[in-house]
Amino acid sequence: MGKRDEGYGDWEELVAAALLGTGRRRGGGPAGSPQALLDAAAVHTVRRRAGLRPAEAGPLPDPATRDPRPVPPAAARQRLAQLLAGRTGAGSGGRRGAAPDLTELLPQWLAAAGRHGYRSPAALVPALLDAARARTDLRPQALALAGARGRWLARLNPDWRFALRGGTGGAGELPDVTDRSGVERLWQEGLFAERVALLGTVRAHDAAAATHLLATTWATERAEDRLMFLDSLRAGLSDGDEPFLEAALGDRSRNVRATAAELLSALPGSALAGRMAERALACVGPEGVNPPAACDTGMLRDGVIRTPPAGRGERAWWLGQLVESAPLSCWPERFGGLDPAEIVALPVAEGDSWREELHAAWCRAAVRQRDARWSRALLGEPSAPPAAGPGTASLAERAKLLETLPDGERAEWVARFIRAHGLSEAFQLLGVCVVPWAGELGRAVVDALDCAREAGSYPWSFSGVMGLAERCLDPAEAGRLEAAAVGADAGEPGDAAGGAAAYWAEAFQRLVATLRLRETMLAELTPA
Repeated sequence: MGKRDEGYGDWEELVAAALLGTGRRRGGGPAGSPQALLDAAAVHTVRRRAGLRPAEAGPLPDPATRDPRPVPPAAARQRLAQLLAGRTGAGSGGRRGAAPDLTELLPQWLAAAGRHGYRSPAALVPALLDAARARTDLRPQALALAGARGRWLARLNPDWRFALRGGTGGAGELPDVTDRSGVERLWQEGLFAERVALLGTVRAHDAAAATHLLATTWATERAEDRLMFLDSLRAGLSDGDEPFLEAALGDRSRNVRATAAELLSALPGSALAGRMAERALACVGPEGVNPPAACDTGMLRDGVIRTPPAGRGERAWWLGQLVESAPLSCWPERFGGLDPAEIVALPVAEGDSWREELHAAWCRAAVRQRDARWSRALLGEPSAPPAAGPGTASLAERAKLLETLPDGERAEWVARFIRAHGLSEAFQLLGVCVVPWAGELGRAVVDALDCAREAGSYPWSFSGVMGLAERCLDPAEAGRLEAAAVGADAGEPGDAAGGAAAYWAEAFQRLVATLRLRETMLAELTPA
């Protein structure tokens, strides 16, 4: 075979020969025969799949580091191959049909495999890297599953170089966090991605050690790098970080100063939080709201941004920044011992002109400080109309507030919201609920879908919720959905007798099939 493909230099030349015909290429001979063309194509195909460009033979690469993790059971390996093939359940005429969309189940398979501590079967690593290249949402879990073999292959194929930007670069594994000399060497000499990964690893092991490591090179880092490193301190943030963050308030970069101030305001006992509380309490109280008249140098140093966005007044902009950075614990005393719900319910003087700005700032403070009491007060009763909520009518803000509540309470609040208002406004709220949606939340979603069917709506009006339900509903709800599917009219879509009901029957059938498949898929991953 080596002699037969000598006449074909590269893949493009092979394609040209195939298109023009071998007889017109060199006037016959072994190099120009159809058999030689096919042999050369086979050789080049193997080279391309191996991740190597055609070149003179060189030394073989070192073998991949051994991955001690087990591979999934045989049925799960077959399922992964099926999911990576990307076959979908799309029906004819542009409709999705009743079959599950396998591409949407791949993230769940990867997450479950990661929880079991599996590694990818070696033969599927290339397809896994291709999937991660096409879908950035898959990358963290796909690269974790691919492991050392995935990084080894990524060094051989430029298409997979993104896998080297996750923290290990091309230099191998990160040093052990207890290896001080190895950590310091990589911190001083490593690529930026390697240093970010190293800082995160050290932070998870010893938060103070990470801050100390960052301080050793802080003065020489670029502004954009300082901002990224500072952002990594969100994980494990504690009062021990205050001295470093307080010093960062004097940084020459405005973005760095603002981020340092935000982190300090998440520490209610910090000196910055105390300064912000003093300013906020001077502006807001039982007597009303009196926003600051100017943005002084002290406010600027503490991270307040002077110039508001387009359409925002200066004083409202400054007020919001002060209130969101003040510890929420300062307000009950200012309002005579009232609790958060009573404070939020108070009218704001002068025609409530500052109410929306004040409540929005309290919402941001509750999210930043992870204060469940204030979140409950600002959310109010889920049965109340969103526009009449005590704190905010914004569904985006409500979703953020819900994330501060315990998982069970969050699911119960959203279930009650759905029973009161239906699914049309529940998409963002459902997105923050823990998967799978079980119990009261799962029943509320199924009942609301069935109510929408009975009301004559079309399923594509709830396509976002339907997509979420396929990925998030507890498979135990499949039985109730089957009953709803049976209740739908079996007429052909578009017929006068069928109408929307036939589309609902198809949508419910797809949802049931997806839930059954998810149940089987997770069972396949369970170790024997």
